[in-house]
Amino acid sequence: MKYDFTTVLDRRGTDSIAVDVVPFDAQPLPGFDPIPMWIADMAFPTAPPVLEAMRRRLDSPTLGYYRMSDAYYDAILSWQRRRNGAESLAREHIGYENGVLGGVASAVQAFTAPGEKILVHSPTYVGFTHTVENLGRVLVHSPLVRDEAGVWRMDFADMEQKIEQHRIHLVIFCSPHNPTGRVWERAELEQAMALFEKHDCLVISDEIWSDIVMPGFRHIPTQSVSADAAARTLAFYAPSKTFSLAGLVGSYHIVYNRYLRERLERQSEQSHYNSCSVLSMHALIGAYSPEGEAWADEMVDVIDGNFAYACDFIASNFPGVRVMRPQGTYMLFLDCADWCRASGVTIGELQRRGVRAGVIWQDGEAFVWPETIRMNLALPLSRLQEAMARLKEYAFV
Repeated sequence: MKYDFTTVLDRRGTDSIAVDVVPFDAQPLPGFDPIPMWIADMAFPTAPPVLEAMRRRLDSPTLGYYRMSDAYYDAILSWQRRRNGAESLAREHIGYENGVLGGVASAVQAFTAPGEKILVHSPTYVGFTHTVENLGRVLVHSPLVRDEAGVWRMDFADMEQKIEQHRIHLVIFCSPHNPTGRVWERAELEQAMALFEKHDCLVISDEIWSDIVMPGFRHIPTQSVSADAAARTLAFYAPSKTFSLAGLVGSYHIVYNRYLRERLERQSEQSHYNSCSVLSMHALIGAYSPEGEAWADEMVDVIDGNFAYACDFIASNFPGVRVMRPQGTYMLFLDCADWCRASGVTIGELQRRGVRAGVIWQDGEAFVWPETIRMNLALPLSRLQEAMARLKEYAFV
């Protein structure tokens, strides 16, 4: 490989939440160095094209007021056309957002009233839960179901029943889905969007994971499945997950419908804080370059290899733990309910066992799915192998 996905970085002293925070009432025991596998933050070195683009900008001795450059919009247009076939996308459809959740918050405020109910699938990304509840709206969860092969699927009958029962007119959609790692098929998206059209639901589509799709699968933009889908969907993207740039902040929306776009932008302007940093702008330009794309493609292959290793290890060593090999994202979602019942161990104790052995994973309860754990597999294979060995010896016993 051209790029480095094997170096084990020492991120202590770099303001890293992933390293400095242990989100449990337990700590690693002496002798166990922490292996952060919880928050969605890669343990790989930042893509060289991103750092090079920022360094070039820092060669200028000033960082004063600036405007969003043509190069910024051109980079997004080119990326979306190359990756997602968005041939009808134009500059006027694109707008900056201070993070995808910031864009979601603006859309929720622009198109719902306090107390109004919003449909979302569960397991549910914890960021949606916090954002919507903080705004005084109410989430209605439509649980995904697993088919005979263990693949997570939408329950369209349940979705429709809840839309009708709660008079829902706004849906938050996650594609690819976090935390399950599902990459939706075109037929599934078409059926979902037909349902939302039938009941006149606007759709917020979080597509932040759309560039991390495993070989053999393809991301289908929600807006691409029909003319109506393009007209009723507010889509949000960012380079932050693909290139691990969360510390820079910077996302963008794609909204084809002029009325929806102007409402969203007006809401986003209210705080006077929805502004891009100059380094974030240049980081996106570097990320969306041909060199950045080559890095991203290598990264996906590395993640796919990590998924293969982890899923095979779990199947061979942790009987009763159910996991679908993810089709996208770099997160693994472990359903430990059967293992816990068979072993007489609570999910809390299992999680503490892992943490005491230095495996810092994430409580799945926050994703509205009991007895689960979410694990970040965007780390060097050597660290993943060490983590699995520790879990076998100290946690799943």
